[in-house]
Amino acid sequence: MSSSPTEKALLADPAPLGLAAFAFTTFLLSFANAGLLPATTAAVVMPLAFAYGGLGQLITGVFEMRKGNTFGFTAFSSYGAFWLFYALLVLFKSMGIINPPAIAIGTALILWGIFTFYMWIPTLTINLSLTLTFLFLWLAFFVLGAGDITGNTSLTQLGGYIGFLTAGFAAYTSFAIVTNSVVGPDTIPLGPKILGKRR
Repeated sequence: MSSSPTEKALLADPAPLGLAAFAFTTFLLSFANAGLLPATTAAVVMPLAFAYGGLGQLITGVFEMRKGNTFGFTAFSSYGAFWLFYALLVLFKSMGIINPPAIAIGTALILWGIFTFYMWIPTLTINLSLTLTFLFLWLAFFVLGAGDITGNTSLTQLGGYIGFLTAGFAAYTSFAIVTNSVVGPDTIPLGPKILGKRR
């Protein structure tokens, strides 16, 4: 008996979409944070954050929930919401609707770092590529948050470079999952889990 279109859709792994949406939005913002592109790059980052980083990950989160993947649902829905929050923050600030103090923005980033840190812990039982993605992400949040709170542009630039590492591992993980689904399992290695027995 053949599967219905709905059943086939639920068999697909939504994670590569969410990882790619996260990775390439993060790449672009990291160019600005690292000082490799002008601050006005935010005018390009924010629409991407709405359309891909935000909505792309929220869609992924819905399908992860349908699969019963609590980790994927929580991660993709949360980071999708983060990109929407960040895009709205920059948009409202540019329109003069709000004028948030840097210390408040920095504190928000550090809170996201705390969330990411505890999301990083379960990745130790999944695979090395995802573990490194979350490791560098929580480091980036803490460093960028500290940069905003202290006004230290060197920390912001460092956060941008850490963001490149984060985005790179996320993009690699997305590429590996897509390629392995097309070519065959383990064609592109994701690396061993750090905790727990290997399958």
